[in-house]
Amino acid sequence: MDSFHTLVSRAQACTICKEFLPLGPRPIFSIHPESKILIIGQAPGTKVHATGIPWNDASGNELRRWLGVDREQFYNPKVFGIMPMGFCYPGRGKGGDIPPRPECAPTWHQTMEDHMPEVKLTLLIGQYALKYYLGKSRKKTLTETVRDFESYLPEFLPLVHPSPRNLMWRRRNPWFEEEVVPTLRAHVHELISM
Repeated sequence: MDSFHTLVSRAQACTICKEFLPLGPRPIFSIHPESKILIIGQAPGTKVHATGIPWNDASGNELRRWLGVDREQFYNPKVFGIMPMGFCYPGRGKGGDIPPRPECAPTWHQTMEDHMPEVKLTLLIGQYALKYYLGKSRKKTLTETVRDFESYLPEFLPLVHPSPRNLMWRRRNPWFEEEVVPTLRAHVHELISM
């Protein structure tokens, strides 16, 4: 098994799907052997690609609000590991960014998780993470899966993506702010205080 530093260097230099990436490869993730909470989102957008900082956009602001943490806590890799389904910006389609590249998660996720033995909770954000990690245990829809979030605890907590594009979904599903967000914050703050 690679050392942690070798693994990070290899992942940062990854070009496995460069021919499909309109802005070229720029793998963006943040992991540490002591990470307690693992965040698995979709893929970087253009702003994150430009800055190289994960969740450095409106979606990240909303996610930090849900978690009840500030930027300093969020970007402490000993607390939060950040590992999207696709490490690079995948490009844009008609309705927004296209799906994460399918090569990324099978290539890197398990190896990275093997180097993060302290992870106690994995936040699965959006349909691609839910499908990959929950497999047959997920419900028919993202909404049903997130609604049944307690059945996946303590290992996983499924979440809708915090993108401004999902604002209408959150308005139609007030139970998310009333039930899921407080539970999420409680678990996160308990782990931070350990």
